[in-house]
Amino acid sequence: MLDRMRRRLTLGYAGIFALILLILGAAAVAGFSRELTVQQDTLLTQEAKDQTANLLNGEDREVLASGSAEYSWVALDPRGVRVTDRDPTAATSGTLGLPSRHLAASALQDGGAVAETIRGPEGRVRLVSVPMRDGGEVVGVMQYARSLGGVQETVNRLLLVLLPLALGGVGAALLGGLYMSGRAVRPARESFERQRAFVADASHELKTPLTLVRADTEVVLYRGSLNAEDRELLEHALAETDRMAAILSDLLLVARLDAGKLGVADKPFDLSAVLSEAVGRFGSRAAAKEITLDVAASEELPARGDAKRTAQILAVLLDNAVRFTPPGGAITVTGRPHDRWAEASVRDTGPGIPPEHVPRVFDRFYRADAARRRGGGGTGLGLAIGRELARAQNGDLMVEKPDGEEAVGATFRLYLPRR
Repeated sequence: MLDRMRRRLTLGYAGIFALILLILGAAAVAGFSRELTVQQDTLLTQEAKDQTANLLNGEDREVLASGSAEYSWVALDPRGVRVTDRDPTAATSGTLGLPSRHLAASALQDGGAVAETIRGPEGRVRLVSVPMRDGGEVVGVMQYARSLGGVQETVNRLLLVLLPLALGGVGAALLGGLYMSGRAVRPARESFERQRAFVADASHELKTPLTLVRADTEVVLYRGSLNAEDRELLEHALAETDRMAAILSDLLLVARLDAGKLGVADKPFDLSAVLSEAVGRFGSRAAAKEITLDVAASEELPARGDAKRTAQILAVLLDNAVRFTPPGGAITVTGRPHDRWAEASVRDTGPGIPPEHVPRVFDRFYRADAARRRGGGGTGLGLAIGRELARAQNGDLMVEKPDGEEAVGATFRLYLPRR
């Protein structure tokens, strides 16, 4: 449990650090890309103004167009927003998508330079439109464009620098998180170990006096010189002694599970035989309550794990089923093979488990009394121990969620590996 907590803390530290790096990296790349675009807009605007001055001051006042692999410019007539060059294919046959008539119209409407990213024939292009003024009169629109391929290449080089740094940072965060989570979990681990040792020692030490109390009580009970009232009190004391002994045994088993010191075998066995034996042990109790107890399993159901621990899990499930099923009810035990798993299920016709209690039925000492009336008073550890024993065999124990609000019966499914 503490190891899982440590792994979660480590992954949490690394995940938060990676998220921070991602946000900061995205902001840095976006800001860098924006700054390059602004610089390119400034350069294109200045070149457009210079080209406008050259055209208006030259002897040839003919509006021109020109294109190249990297830059393109075109002069437009403001009256119809059309190319007025005698041979406009010089620009339109290029790869930058000039002229842009809607951007020219925007420049004429605003009366100043307008910049926009457009989609050219061969990729994204940054285009600037600047009104051409001659003595205060707008005589045309100058458009200058440049491919954003150079900007993208620069951004890609930045990403190639940032990516290894980010991966190294996440790796360092994992190592640092592992170290810090170890320090954070250490006090809890020490406290947990002290608590586990106390539970194990107390359970072990209390077993001896309980055994003596039971023995002395049985001696007094069977002497035969007691009246009915005294006999009833002693029988009640014996029952409570047995219940306390069961609690101590469960506590000692929980302590061994937590410490990882419980021996669990890992070898093939026949799950059908274990099912039949477990049903036989509870047959008399079920018959005493007039409960039908049926088992349906193939003659042989191979599984891998610990047959003794599996019988212990089934005993918990059948004990609960017999306790909570009303007289005249039924309990069905089923065994079936799957591709990778051998399944054993126990279904009863008792009051069932309401949906709100399902997530907690495997918690230690948890009792859903409102859902499953406890006439016999269990310890609240049986299902928790059953799941831990199943997982110790690389399997699992699960409860089937009820279909509706009205829970009728309960179904528990035990899965064990087949090989």
